[in-house]
Amino acid sequence: MKIREKILVIEDEQTIRNFMQAVLTANDYDVLLARTGAMGESMIASHCPDVLLLDLGLPDMDGSEIIRSVRTWSRMPIIII
Repeated sequence: MKIREKILVIEDEQTIRNFMQAVLTANDYDVLLARTGAMGESMIASHCPDVLLLDLGLPDMDGSEIIRSVRTWSRMPIIII
């Protein structure tokens, strides 16, 4: 059994989320999706993804708040989209 990398995409634009999910899934990644910062923070804590793809302009919070929060307990790679 192959262990796949888990990527969390936090992006409020549905078309971008869907596109990223399609591309990442086609390249054999497990993909988790969140449309708000609050949902994303919850998923980070509960699913412990290997990589975070983060939109900084979210409807409920600034993405930099998520970065600051995650950096208090994790060195997970974060890529700004």
